[in-house]
Amino acid sequence: MESKNLLVLMSDEHNPRMLGCAGHPLVQTPNLDALAAAGTTFTSAYCNSPICVPSRASFATGRYVHQIGAWDNAAPYTGNAAASWGHRLGQQGHAVTTIGKLHYRNTTDDIGYPDQRIPMHVMHGIGDVFGCIRPNMPVTRYQLGHVDHAGDTDSEYIRYDTAIAAEAVRWLHTEAPTHDKPWCLFVSFTLPHFPFAAPEHHQRRYRLDDIDLPIAWSPDQWPMHPPLDAFRAARVQTADDVRSQDAIRRARLVYYAMCSFVDELIGNVLGALGEAGLADDTRIVYTSDHGETLGDYGLWGKSVMYDSAAGVPLILAGPDVPAGHVVDCPVSLVDLAPTILTGVGIEPAPEDADLPGEDLWSFAAGDAPADRTVFSEYHATGSASAAYMLRDPRWKYVHFVGHDPQLFDMQADSHELTNLAGRPAHQDLVADFGRRLAAICDPDATDAAAKTDQQRRVEANGGEAAILAAGQQINFTRAPEQFRLN
Repeated sequence: MESKNLLVLMSDEHNPRMLGCAGHPLVQTPNLDALAAAGTTFTSAYCNSPICVPSRASFATGRYVHQIGAWDNAAPYTGNAAASWGHRLGQQGHAVTTIGKLHYRNTTDDIGYPDQRIPMHVMHGIGDVFGCIRPNMPVTRYQLGHVDHAGDTDSEYIRYDTAIAAEAVRWLHTEAPTHDKPWCLFVSFTLPHFPFAAPEHHQRRYRLDDIDLPIAWSPDQWPMHPPLDAFRAARVQTADDVRSQDAIRRARLVYYAMCSFVDELIGNVLGALGEAGLADDTRIVYTSDHGETLGDYGLWGKSVMYDSAAGVPLILAGPDVPAGHVVDCPVSLVDLAPTILTGVGIEPAPEDADLPGEDLWSFAAGDAPADRTVFSEYHATGSASAAYMLRDPRWKYVHFVGHDPQLFDMQADSHELTNLAGRPAHQDLVADFGRRLAAICDPDATDAAAKTDQQRRVEANGGEAAILAAGQQINFTRAPEQFRLN
């Protein structure tokens, strides 16, 4: 593939359904819609773990969470477990600049991104040790608290993302032209991650009465399954504590406005790319680290394998990328490491021959396989035992350690409302998915390894009682200090 510049745009917690180009009737994302019209959209894209820190570790390295021990939000990528795509580009003399949220350990680790502008890493270089307390999961109300307080017009994330876009615009105008080899610029925003706050002019785009209610939002519709029931209990999301329809609609309205705000900032960055005369020599990737359930199935946040949380938007655009093209083949964020390398014009290193991902530029060009399975896993807060997801062109299989699985026909049941796993007609398919999962990892042994590592970190931080007494739970990672409101 011809060597070109590469602009990687990432948001945080963007539900893949919440874009105009994804067919949502309300959400206004004109700049991302235009990018999709000029490029190729992947309709079945997934993260490899539906929570921030593990997902970003997989994105950086192109490896699964269990391969690098990035189990949870207190196990940030440090550069030691595996090389990143940043390492590989730097080794070939290509400049890599990051602007914004990274969510790794700190600025001093060698993670392959030597030029970090206004970076955000995990809190205190440690992250959320509170979330390592498993299986005795502590109860928290913070997600419902964000629903209750939705509607602010200013936040530290708004200020931070505004600065991220401004720095990206400045870099494209003043620094990009100085490079004599193709560069990679990684621009990473924090929104639409909670808290639910958006500039007033974006909130005014939407009317409360028009806002749709979530999928299976009321208790009589909730899918009941022991791991989901336990997750709701850990988040105090019970049938006796459901928010009103108006409160749910208000939170969703603000989330839609957050999506529109990120879209505005992305438009500023893409506009600067064009103004600097770089559009014809730059490939573009847009994605997010995971989704947001936003009330679907009685859930808020991420951490589950429903498409609302485990799915991500993914758009490729730029020179030689088919315009207005749609690829339905399942893909995941581990595919982006080889995609980024190829997009800049280098081949993966020999030691990366075992990467599980594939180059998605070729998929966009029409070479997507007819039958492909992608993988995600979850070992973090709110889950007493591991969950693993396999997704092929038709089916989604979710394996829970210690509990019955789920199986969804994604062609007939895209909202994942009917679990077919227990039906006699599907037992051969369930067994086949079990074999596919075993070829990737041993689910029980991997679950045990995660819990052993998490217990070690809990003990290193004083034990469960000390962590709970200190209130070390991290509601959300704070923006860099200069952008905080207090």
